[in-house]
Amino acid sequence: MINDKEKLLEVKNLKVEFGKRNKKFVAINDVSFNIYKGETFGLVGESGSGKTTIGRAIIRINPAASGEIIYKGKKISGKIDAELDKELTRKIQMIFQDPMASLNERAKVDYIVSEGLYNLKNYGSEENRKKLVEEALSEVGLLPEFASRFPHEFSGGQRQRIGIARVLVMEPELVIADEPISALDVSIRAQVINLLADLQKQKGLTYLFIAHDLSVVRFISDRIAVIHKGKIVELAETEKLFDNPLHPYTKSLLSAIPTPNPRVERNKKIEIYDPKKSHFDYDQYPPHWVEFEPEHFILANERELEGYKLK
Repeated sequence: MINDKEKLLEVKNLKVEFGKRNKKFVAINDVSFNIYKGETFGLVGESGSGKTTIGRAIIRINPAASGEIIYKGKKISGKIDAELDKELTRKIQMIFQDPMASLNERAKVDYIVSEGLYNLKNYGSEENRKKLVEEALSEVGLLPEFASRFPHEFSGGQRQRIGIARVLVMEPELVIADEPISALDVSIRAQVINLLADLQKQKGLTYLFIAHDLSVVRFISDRIAVIHKGKIVELAETEKLFDNPLHPYTKSLLSAIPTPNPRVERNKKIEIYDPKKSHFDYDQYPPHWVEFEPEHFILANERELEGYKLK
């Protein structure tokens, strides 16, 4: 049972704001979820919904305005001591969306993959550092001699593999994969997804997999959270979410997944999500986060919950 698994990360009532005073913009508001050790937790939603902001808050790039982020029982949001900061730098790593923009064009692959090692100064001798870089490159399917080349000499898929090698060399526990395949050609995406899945099995990694493509998230994720305008609206085990979506926004996303059969695709009806028409009087009856059934959570008010039970 999922309840028996070890909680690696807990996010409690997280709020992230940008701007100052009267010009504040709330990007994330009252978001809560857990990530269990060894699982892939999918976070999906349209562009601008706050997916990446949550990932950047966990890795401490974006500060939390309120709420808590707890990693292995220790609070990591807000001010922390230097020792814990060093530990988190190693144990939580991020794969970025754009493999070109996230790599230093003026640096060789050897330096790019070694950046974290240089930062923490935990590689021992120079010989050992080079060995660690070669091992990381080999694990992602790249030749050791590629270490002497520059990022512009590689294809998009190879550049993303370099980004993954930069993460692996740190021996992390939690990897935040921020739309790692969205900038790649369709023919390369499956290779990178399979690589991530293989590395998870070999190294016991835990993933926060951020994406807007539900079909990809279904393939790789154990549980999925659906986010809309800074709020998680539904969270469930992957197949449970696909078999029994409750929230209108989730249904809208699922209806937009392309179908390989052209006849089915031609006759398919895409559900349009309109908050004003889809919900029952949120002004008078505000929604709250509730466990509708075991491990299936939804943001809804009492009137809506009654309707879901009838369905």
